[in-house]
Amino acid sequence: MSTEMAKPQSLLLDAQHVSTIFGGQGRRTPVVAVDDVSLSIPAAAPVILTIVGESGSGKTTFTRNLLGLTKPSSGTIRYGGKDIYAMSASEWRSYRREVQPVFQDPYATYNPFYRIDRVLQLPLRKFKLATSAEEGRQKMEEALKAVDLRPGDVLGRYPHQLSGGERQRIMLARIYLIRPRIIIADEPLSMIDASLRTLFLNILLDFREKQGISCIHITHNLSTAYYLGGEIMIMCKGRVIERGDMDTIVSHPSHPYTQLLIDSVPSSDPSARWKDRRGLSNAVETATLKTEGGSACIFTSRCPHVMDVCHVKRPTFVQVSPTQESACFLYDKEVVPQPAQAPAKV
Repeated sequence: MSTEMAKPQSLLLDAQHVSTIFGGQGRRTPVVAVDDVSLSIPAAAPVILTIVGESGSGKTTFTRNLLGLTKPSSGTIRYGGKDIYAMSASEWRSYRREVQPVFQDPYATYNPFYRIDRVLQLPLRKFKLATSAEEGRQKMEEALKAVDLRPGDVLGRYPHQLSGGERQRIMLARIYLIRPRIIIADEPLSMIDASLRTLFLNILLDFREKQGISCIHITHNLSTAYYLGGEIMIMCKGRVIERGDMDTIVSHPSHPYTQLLIDSVPSSDPSARWKDRRGLSNAVETATLKTEGGSACIFTSRCPHVMDVCHVKRPTFVQVSPTQESACFLYDKEVVPQPAQAPAKV
């Protein structure tokens, strides 16, 4: 995965400088939900990219941009070199097949009046994946077994008769049938029992290794992000503030916001206690277009290293290590005499 510009033919999905602004008309204060975000998924090999941030960081809005559900205010999103918001009807159908979502709520996804079978039968008919009813049944059973479900336990049942974890795995079985190029999973574990989360994540890993399917995983949970590995992007108030290799960033977070996120993860040792309160401060954050869409750092009110330049200039990405970039003036040679060293392992 690369968040930099690359040759279009080498990229499967390429989002560049995407911004989404809500409001701003009449008396409504504009809200910058996504602020100049870029990412790219290569075509050559499947990857896993996790986007992490607290609630309100813009993760879900950016997901909707990528899925074509919310058109961004500016920027471009291309699939196979084609702008997804300028696709023909046939190109759009192909895109909808090759980029599949897994949404957060496994209860709202299903129509309660239909049996579970319909969720799997619709893509079989729509994309002509089976030539007969018998072949379709075989493919459905194969897909269910691939996500660790027994066909006899779920086929013929209604959504309310299944658990949240089973419903989410039904959606993965649907993806197994369709065999897309990319899965976009928005907080897929938030309503699943802890005992099933590892199983779900292992299925995503199997999809990458065995089916060649890339995954964009959106979460606020650093533990699940670290389990999947791959690449990571940290979002804060609509912006990407750090990006790179998962192991590097979790072990040596460079941006003060990323350090705060990682320090806020509870220890597995019940006797361990935080030495100080690392939660969000009570300072009122400025959420205007002037600060979040323009010339300022969005973390000034909470940053322990804030400098004068942070209030008047937007930080750009600096290479902190060979596999890590940070949008922070602490590492800008033009701002400080010597670049700051990456923090020690947390």
